[in-house]
Amino acid sequence: MPTYTHPSSSPPPTRDFSTILSAARPFLRGELETVDPDLPSLTSILCASGAGECYHKHGNFLSHLLDVYRILKLWSAPDSVARCGLFHSSYSNSYVNLAIFDASTSRDHVKSIIGEEAEQLVYLFCIVPRHRLIFHDLLVRYTDSELVEHLSASETSVKEAKEKGVFDSSEPWRKKLQGIIPAEGIKVEHIKTGEDVVISRRVMAVFLLMTVADFSDQYVDYQDKLFGNEDGRLEYPGDNWATLWPGTGKPGLWMNQMSRIAALYCLLAREEEIYIEERKQKGGGDKEDGRDEEIELVLPPVFDYCTKLVDPNDQIIARDLYWDAFFIKEWEKAEMLLVESCAKNPCVGEPHLVLAQVYLNGKRYEEAEKEAEIGLRLMLEWGSSWDKRMTWEGWISWGRVMLGKAKERDWPTCAWGIINLGLVK
Repeated sequence: MPTYTHPSSSPPPTRDFSTILSAARPFLRGELETVDPDLPSLTSILCASGAGECYHKHGNFLSHLLDVYRILKLWSAPDSVARCGLFHSSYSNSYVNLAIFDASTSRDHVKSIIGEEAEQLVYLFCIVPRHRLIFHDLLVRYTDSELVEHLSASETSVKEAKEKGVFDSSEPWRKKLQGIIPAEGIKVEHIKTGEDVVISRRVMAVFLLMTVADFSDQYVDYQDKLFGNEDGRLEYPGDNWATLWPGTGKPGLWMNQMSRIAALYCLLAREEEIYIEERKQKGGGDKEDGRDEEIELVLPPVFDYCTKLVDPNDQIIARDLYWDAFFIKEWEKAEMLLVESCAKNPCVGEPHLVLAQVYLNGKRYEEAEKEAEIGLRLMLEWGSSWDKRMTWEGWISWGRVMLGKAKERDWPTCAWGIINLGLVK
């Protein structure tokens, strides 16, 4: 499977569209063995454990596990992290009761299946108070404006460290981050035994990355209603337990908080890069025990490689404009709504794909081609759909059909012609 790796905190060169599509093609074709030779057998084990029979907000637990794995692989996460994603709640965790394996008796068995490093991540993921740790202990320490400021400062710091050998731990962004998550890691309470558990800084970063993948795959307006997320900040102010599942299918308001988590992940990756670079330059060796430095912290392409925040109000406006476009018969009005939606939240692909169809309907092929490619690129980079009324695979195939027809400068003008569409060349 084609992959792309890069220094942990440095945005990579822009990948061309064909490269991004090639990385996703094994998932689109169901060629699991080309992604990981063990993946078919790992999937069979999950099936035999009953994962496909367990409920999940996404639909069923098995689908969610496979989707999170796909997302992490498309983000070029290390195999141990991706396999952790594949088994990520299988011992149950602080959020949900999905213990398809018993941590008290099955750890050696799971190690033999996915490897010791991946199993250790799964175990830690399942025993830490992840919600409290991320949402109440970490994110509340930062305002949106502070994260933006620290992202800018940290980019300069990495450059100064690598190019000039300048290291200044008193910089505000570094001092604050080190005060929250020091180099030696943090102690958290085991959710069942109450014992102290040490989480390294890199493992904490992995849990942030996985949380973004986890939420992006499952979150819709059902959760917004359940927790009273009207302002889009995802701070869980409500407790509307009688909310009817699955909701309306409207895209959920999760992107502000996940962009904040991604920004914090980026800061951790940069701090780790500076920390290790300084140690090397001072002759301290390539590796330090107990810090899990073998885990590579790759920056996923979402939120402009974790460097941009989505404003909570903008995401609401963008989502509502997008939703309203489906109920308008006039193409010109729909176009206006979709163009503004794309501008308000440039981090999701579906509005671009719907706009591409509007342009195809009007025979505006050049504009349709541009929007279809933008939308497809974003959706391929996410590895999941924002508008979950259709699967990620469905959106990708529809987008590719539109892109192909836009390039051919051809689009049907009757209902049977639209129904006839399907072949992706």
